[in-house]
Parts: sequence; C-alpha cells; structure tokens
Amino acid sequence: MRRTAIWVVALTLGGATLVGLLLRAALAGLGVSPGHETWLAWVALLLMSAILFGMGLQVKRYLNGDKPDLDGLRAWRTCVLAKAGAITGAVLAGWYLSAVIRVLGDLQWPGPRHRAIMAGIAVLCAIVLMVVGLLVEKMCQIPPADTEDSHASDAAPA
Repeated sequence: MRRTAIWVVALTLGGATLVGLLLRAALAGLGVSPGHETWLAWVALLLMSAILFGMGLQVKRYLNGDKPDLDGLRAWRTCVLAKAGAITGAVLAGWYLSAVIRVLGDLQWPGPRHRAIMAGIAVLCAIVLMVVGLLVEKMCQIPPADTEDSHASDAAPA
C-alpha cells in the first residue's frame, strides 16, 4: 500500500471546504442552520489522534524489532487507519473551515465571533488528526532491505 500523497490531502481539504461552503449557502437559503461546533468535536478529534499515534508507535516498535509479539495484521490495520485518519482529518478541516469562512463578515457580533472561534479550534483539531494520520503512515513504512543480495538482484535483472 502506498502512502497518502500530500497533494491528495490538500485537494481533499480544498474540495471539502468548497462543498461545505456550497452546502452551508444552500442551507442558509432554506433557512436551516447546520448547527454549531462544540467542544465535544475537539475532544473526539484529539482523542482519535492520540489513539492513532499510540497505535503507530506500537507498529514502529514492531518494525524496529522491539515488539515482536505484535500481529502483522494489526500493523497493517493501523496503516489503513492512519490513511483514513489523514483523509478524514482533511474532510473535517474543510467542513469546519467553511464554517469559519461563512461567518467572517460578521465577526463584530458576539454570536458569529463565538461560532468562528469554536469552528477555528475544530479546524486545528482536524488538522492534528490529518497530520497524525500522515505521520503514522510514515511510521508504518517498512524500511527497505539493506543486504548485499538485494543490491546484486537490483543490478542483474533475471
């Protein structure tokens, strides 16, 4: 499995922001509010980030030979979860960023200012999840074999 490219994460974040803006504008036109961001979102995002990072550390220890009892399937699942965390973090960061952008013109009023602050903190927490996902993907990468046999087989095609 290949690591998630930075451009994929950036494109996902940008696309989610655009879709979020369009969806929020459509809902506002219907007189519906998509709801307010709460501190519970911050806690959930940071908790997911911490758990994912802890799982990534276990895989890194497994790859270094310090934790031989870790199941290879669990290591693979951690890598897949890291990829999902990076993409999910980008989508959520885009969604919360659209909330910040939507109220930028009304920051002089306490309500929209509070909503922008809450959504801004949620953006930061989602970015933490995104970065941790990318970092854990890197931690799960198996180092290339560094033996003379591998160099000889690279030099001489079969």
